[in-house]
Amino acid sequence: MIDTHCHLDFPDYHEDLDQVIERAGQAGVEKMITIGIDAPSSRAAAALARERLNVYAAVGLHPNSAAEADENLWREIDDLAAERKVVAVGETGLDYYRNRAPRDAQRRAFLRQIDIAAGHDLPVVIHCRQAYDDCYDILRGLGRPLRGVMHCFSGSAEDARRFLDLGLLLSFGGPVTFPNAEELRGVVRSVRPEDLMLETDAPFLAPQAFRGTRNEPAYVRYIARALARLYDLSLHDIDRITTLNANRLFGIGPPDSAETA
Repeated sequence: MIDTHCHLDFPDYHEDLDQVIERAGQAGVEKMITIGIDAPSSRAAAALARERLNVYAAVGLHPNSAAEADENLWREIDDLAAERKVVAVGETGLDYYRNRAPRDAQRRAFLRQIDIAAGHDLPVVIHCRQAYDDCYDILRGLGRPLRGVMHCFSGSAEDARRFLDLGLLLSFGGPVTFPNAEELRGVVRSVRPEDLMLETDAPFLAPQAFRGTRNEPAYVRYIARALARLYDLSLHDIDRITTLNANRLFGIGPPDSAETA
């Protein structure tokens, strides 16, 4: 299994990161992608990827911090994106739920990071919350192919189909296990497992079995189990399909990862 979205640089892990990574391995998590949200966390993510064999990084600016963007930041993100184990740009996108940054600043930062990703032939990790129409319009308006993932997807089945039609993947995390998330599980059922990846968004959004506690990559197994039940597939099948998708998107798999599942 691959946890395609976690935040291992966050203070939540400063005291026991070694143990967190060890538990992930014991749970069958072979790779983790730690995600930057601003310049300091992007530097930290890239450093973790350099130091840890099974950790990769994405670098970028979260939409909540879009107002902080300046040319120095973009140069740094661009430089970090050139590193060998940086496998994506993000998380970037639009967040109209919190509205911590002006929407026009969010849109500019989103487009700038899409351009940085294109310059390095990298996929984009997209954060979208209560902004699916604007996000779709921006991506459709690019007029060029885009590789990426809609992280922690929470939109409708119609939204899911629109983003899949653009060539993106979807990833789901802890909320798919919540008792009151039947609508979200319906969205999962509306798409194919071949369209999906696994994520935890750790330290946030722990699955129901650990709800209210710190999340960690080892718990991605609970997401996989939930998806297996929804599709009436084995855990092995969900592991195989989602791992293949992640290996392909991020270019982190063995040579045979380009083969058909």
